[in-house]
Amino acid sequence: MDSIKFNISSYRVSMMIVTCFCILAVDFKIFPRRYAKAEFYGTSLMDLGVGSFVVTNSLVSRHARGISNMVMRATFRSTSPLIVLGFARLISTSSVNYQVHVGEYGVHWNFFFTLAAVAILSSVVNVSTSYCGILGSFILIGYQAVLLFGLNGYMLSEARGTDIISQNKEGIFSIFGYWGMYLVGVQIGSYLFFGGNAGSSLRSRKWTRARVWALCLLFWSVTLLLDKHVERVSRRMCNLAYVSLVLATNLQVLAILMLSDYVPGSQSSVLEEALNKNLLATFLLANVLTGLVNLSVDTLSVSPISALVILFAYTFVLAFTVGFADFLGVKLKFW
Repeated sequence: MDSIKFNISSYRVSMMIVTCFCILAVDFKIFPRRYAKAEFYGTSLMDLGVGSFVVTNSLVSRHARGISNMVMRATFRSTSPLIVLGFARLISTSSVNYQVHVGEYGVHWNFFFTLAAVAILSSVVNVSTSYCGILGSFILIGYQAVLLFGLNGYMLSEARGTDIISQNKEGIFSIFGYWGMYLVGVQIGSYLFFGGNAGSSLRSRKWTRARVWALCLLFWSVTLLLDKHVERVSRRMCNLAYVSLVLATNLQVLAILMLSDYVPGSQSSVLEEALNKNLLATFLLANVLTGLVNLSVDTLSVSPISALVILFAYTFVLAFTVGFADFLGVKLKFW
């Protein structure tokens, strides 16, 4: 059991560290452009970040552990920090003319709103853990069908109307993709780690490791088929191929980390445990620090050496703050 907890912790922290580092690194010239987000179709390292964040939370969520969903009042209270941060990001970026690529989520939308919307939808449509995978699959297939019948052309078009939906079409419609991804992730987490509805006890190591590899290969096969015969992967629309790609990639990372069972003496570090306790808070802090760096420095004009110094300082401040918060016993849980 301890080994599986260690593997899950390492996987979640690894994905978070890469995400937090890349959201600032991409603003510098030294960051390879092939790793930046694709405009329409295709994949890169940065395209995996937002989807991976949803998956890492879904696999070990309260829902996946068989704990009943929160009532609506509690849900709104737990997601209110995300909504506040979403509006804070919108106001701050607008007031200082911070460069935001509207093709990602739209004019006013951002990923904090998407996280809040997914949490609220999962609470409103409160289904049993054993049916999350079915509901998530229906949502994803239905959403993909609507995309193929013309929604994809609308979402990829540069033209925008004056209404709020048209202004934020990418962020609003992609919610269905992220919601379906979250529900499928809940089902996978329940199946792999918590034994369906058998409570929160973890499965055996050998059983879990074999099925993680099997699911990884399954989702990679599905991704290749969808990308070739249905629609190419698109993070912008969060289509079915993108969801399958994110699940396949995350399961592959987890499967590789589970090979550490064969390495004697493997154990998590103090910093890893601190990050694992405050993943969402770490992500929020990383976004705040990224904004401060961009407001203070013209990232596109700094030299490679200066960029590395800034990135090392940013990483140190992030790690020190999270570690110090854990030392003080601070634990922030929004979702």
